[in-house]
Amino acid sequence: MDDTALTALRAELEREREVLLRRMADLGWEADEGSPAFDEGFADSGQVAAEKGENRVLANQLHDTLQDIDRALHKLEAGGFGACEDCGNPIPDTRLEAMPATKWCIDCASRR
Repeated sequence: MDDTALTALRAELEREREVLLRRMADLGWEADEGSPAFDEGFADSGQVAAEKGENRVLANQLHDTLQDIDRALHKLEAGGFGACEDCGNPIPDTRLEAMPATKWCIDCASRR
């Protein structure tokens, strides 16, 4: 992959990272605590419990995606971007363009 394509992928990863951070903040994600925050004084405890569960699942999914993006950005800086984390083979450019934070080539991903 050439430098222009890598620069474009880096920019896309950084944009996606900012979007994820905003979405997590909207859910009340507290970075220090690693989980969404809620108003414990809310009158309907059943509704709060249900909302907590839903938001926690969504926030954890966003957090996992954020970790994948951070890993990809680190690999761009340190080298190793575009290599499958399982088999070590190059990940095709088309897959990286579609999923820049992917960790696996299509063969390894399909075995998961």
